[in-house]
Amino acid sequence: SAYCEAQLPPENFREFLPRLIPVLLSNMAYAEDDESLADAEDDGSLPDRDQDLKPRFHSSRFHGSEDAEDDVCFQLIFLVLGLIFSFLASVFELKSLTLIAFCYVKGNEIHWFLGCGLILVVLHWEIYNSQDDDIVNIWNLRKCSAAALDILSNVFGDEILPTMMPVVQANLSNTDDTAWKEREAAVLALGAIAEGCISGLYPHLPQIVAFLIPLLDDKFPLIRSISCWTVSRFSKFIVQGIGHQEGHEQFDKVLMGLLRRILDNNKRVQEAACSAFATLEEEAAEELAPRLDIILQHLMCAFGKYQRRNLRIVYDAIGTLADAVGGELNQPAHLDVLMPPLIAKWQQLSNSDKDLFPLLECFTSIAQALGSGFSKFAQPVFQRCINIIQTQQLAKVDPVSAGVQYDKEFVVCSLDLLSGLAEGLGSGIESLVSQSNLRDLLLQCCMNDAPDVRQSAFALLGDLARVCPIHLHPRLLEFLDVSAKQLNTPKLKETVSVANNACWAIGELAIKVNQEISPIAMTVISCLVPILQHAEGLNKSLIENSAITLGRLAWVCPELVSPHMEHFMQSWCIALSMIRDDIEKEDAFRGLCAMVRANPSGALSSLVFMCKAIASWHEIRSEELHNEVCQVLLGYKQMLKNGAWEQCMSALEPPVKDKLSKYQV
Repeated sequence: SAYCEAQLPPENFREFLPRLIPVLLSNMAYAEDDESLADAEDDGSLPDRDQDLKPRFHSSRFHGSEDAEDDVCFQLIFLVLGLIFSFLASVFELKSLTLIAFCYVKGNEIHWFLGCGLILVVLHWEIYNSQDDDIVNIWNLRKCSAAALDILSNVFGDEILPTMMPVVQANLSNTDDTAWKEREAAVLALGAIAEGCISGLYPHLPQIVAFLIPLLDDKFPLIRSISCWTVSRFSKFIVQGIGHQEGHEQFDKVLMGLLRRILDNNKRVQEAACSAFATLEEEAAEELAPRLDIILQHLMCAFGKYQRRNLRIVYDAIGTLADAVGGELNQPAHLDVLMPPLIAKWQQLSNSDKDLFPLLECFTSIAQALGSGFSKFAQPVFQRCINIIQTQQLAKVDPVSAGVQYDKEFVVCSLDLLSGLAEGLGSGIESLVSQSNLRDLLLQCCMNDAPDVRQSAFALLGDLARVCPIHLHPRLLEFLDVSAKQLNTPKLKETVSVANNACWAIGELAIKVNQEISPIAMTVISCLVPILQHAEGLNKSLIENSAITLGRLAWVCPELVSPHMEHFMQSWCIALSMIRDDIEKEDAFRGLCAMVRANPSGALSSLVFMCKAIASWHEIRSEELHNEVCQVLLGYKQMLKNGAWEQCMSALEPPVKDKLSKYQV
């Protein structure tokens, strides 16, 4: 937790919990002037206004693992200040106290912390009313209090339950219509502590979920919507219970409850239900396969019912479903329900309509899930992506001739959909690529001044390298040159995702074109080594991809790379030891073995680190590679005389030595 990780003793704060938690729970109820209360009506048939459509942000394609470390100092500061001002607001009844959250972006997520950077104490109601509604109401006392309770639950865990649960239970048991706001706040509180207090709640979760299921059908829309969210917070538990009869029945009740709410007549409930269902989909994955018929019927019914804003969320739910069930979706009965409405919408929208963005993302997931099953839809989808990219590139220099204003997001979404097609169709995309000018368009995108365009472009470059490298060949050195430049920039930390994808693409190209990469191999190595040697503060995925690509280059060009191995062997082996077992790690170790064969003395000073890297494997599935690693270790054992091998082994921890025993040394 943020409070404890900052090494401030929880005892200093613990004595205030019995007074603070009831205040937070009280503040979590909707205020009379909360604009969300206007959502408590059946508005599902009302068209959305342009101002109702929130800005959307497409996440460019990323190859690798995201970092998950938060800045605990920010969390701590915002926690303490947020709680203080939340407490003061209640004590002094400052209903006009508005707390605005600080946020920062990490990876593709926006992390909100208790809004204490800007504190607007508006003493006069007239001044309060003069503020822009969107700013004042985005981060209010209710949301700040809920966020505070969430963080407290992560800091103090089950300790807060004896103080909190009697209040929650009392509010939930009050079924009077006049007390609906308190009931809603109690449901919100259960969702807020779902993660931090899971140990204490766990024995009671069957009863808690059973209590929440009827609330999905409550007469008050805001209770229905918050119940969707809170149920989704317990998705992991709900899915884990499928293995026994009662849990299986409860899962089906939750699933059907959320599907009913997806067809709710209230837009806010629709939104909450779709988001909750997407969370459940991610946890349930293949467990949804037997229920695809009923799920698709509800989602496509919603597709025909929703207005523009919530239609975007249906696209996300469909895409998440495709990711979850994969090839199970590739059945004629399912495709007959799913594809015709999507194709009709696809044909209805123009190439400059921003409502096309979420549909492109949805098609990306469907193409990946269906694999070759998407081939009958592929040609028009592929060609439209090409047309969109061409139009946008023209619009960038001559919007009048293009007939549209330049918007890079059209390019990013189209590139990502092409990546999805490459991943789904595999070599089946080759005929489409061969009849297009994709290669030239892609090279232009790789040189685009916008980082997110380059990020998606290099992702597509790597995907095409995997399935049809022959069509990249005419401009191979240009692709390699522009890729290498992404790794050698003073702004590396600012464009780390671009560098990550470029690095990965170089590695994919290397194992396909082999010796043809040699003219640029050492240029790339000279960029990768500083990344590995100064890994602190860099994206974990960039470090992993750098280690893998270095290994792949060493595999195809050992005679070029091995003379320099003593300069990077230690930092490279440290990075290799952190990579999970997979085919890419196998490639990197093939490079290690090839270098050692070419220059065995180059690794002597880093032999301990190499042994640790080898020991990081749970199991090398390739028998050929396993034997190569055995030969490398045996070779060093024979090379090191007069107790030098034993001295090396003595520097290793017992678990490492135990793992090395499987390699016959």
